[in-house]
Amino acid sequence: MNTLNTNRTVTVLMTALMLSGAMTSCKKKKEVVTDTPPSGETEIKVMCSGPEFFTNDKVFRQNAVGESMDQMTSKNKALSAARGLLAADINTQIKRVIDSYVNSREMNNREEVAERYEGLTREVVDQKLTGVKTICEKQVTVNATGNFKTYIAIELSAQDLLAAYNERLSSDERLRVDYDYEKFKETFEAEMNKMGNK
Repeated sequence: MNTLNTNRTVTVLMTALMLSGAMTSCKKKKEVVTDTPPSGETEIKVMCSGPEFFTNDKVFRQNAVGESMDQMTSKNKALSAARGLLAADINTQIKRVIDSYVNSREMNNREEVAERYEGLTREVVDQKLTGVKTICEKQVTVNATGNFKTYIAIELSAQDLLAAYNERLSSDERLRVDYDYEKFKETFEAEMNKMGNK
């Protein structure tokens, strides 16, 4: 009787092993995804670039590259290009804020008000761009010509921009009548959150 129980136990164990082996062999094999470029193409690693250098709900960020035979000129080109791109991003974002803000308020002659806000935006952005913070800077020499290439990333605090914008709007006599800082700040932060969630 002991032999019969042992045979049954062995048979049950063997059956279980075969079933588990069959079940694992039926599983789909995971596809291995590689980030290798297609044949004939070469991946280029751009310094001072990538997700950690993207604009988010706290800061506006931008990066650029400058190249020149002169080291300082390559840096100046990169910084100038990054500032230009940053200004364009800020202007686009502030335009969205202004459109949302003006449309949510009961204002006379909305078009004139929106134009006035946009004019002030250019002044504020020009003023604040001088205070941008460099968050990454790499310089390399390039190819046989020996040119310098500068990679740069800059940022500007969204709250600093909002404070400067508030100061400028509060001092404008025509806009001060209809201007509500808390409502404007709420609209600004909502638009920045949309950017941070992209």
